[in-house]
Amino acid sequence: MIRYQLICKCKYEFESWFRSSSDFDQQCKRGLLSCPSCGGSDVSKALMAPNVSTSRKKKQISAKKAEAGALQELNTAIRNYRDHVTESADYVGDRFATEARKIHYGEEPTRGIYGEAQVSEIKELHEEGVDVMPLPSLPEDKN
Repeated sequence: MIRYQLICKCKYEFESWFRSSSDFDQQCKRGLLSCPSCGGSDVSKALMAPNVSTSRKKKQISAKKAEAGALQELNTAIRNYRDHVTESADYVGDRFATEARKIHYGEEPTRGIYGEAQVSEIKELHEEGVDVMPLPSLPEDKN
């Protein structure tokens, strides 16, 4: 794969990937390329800086890989923690604030619970001295 910086007749610059240089040429001749801004097909290659591998670039790539590995380890630890809580605690749903208060004030036996609560309810619990902590979310939770 090869990445080209392209420019349209309207002066809009954008990137696109091609299997080869000849693939770009064929698509250009057949009018298959179009500008994402104006939709025109008068597109050509723009000037690009070459992608030269340097020792600094190699260090940056290595650092990014290490960062990705650390992030993966952190996500695994968070997932394990969340799984532990959900397996060993009682789910109380939207009654979380009420149940947490009952446990805090000795109206219910001490036990681990989890559920949902509004931000205002969490603030009130903190003001009353009730220790609560949100379960962490992971990137896949947002899908």
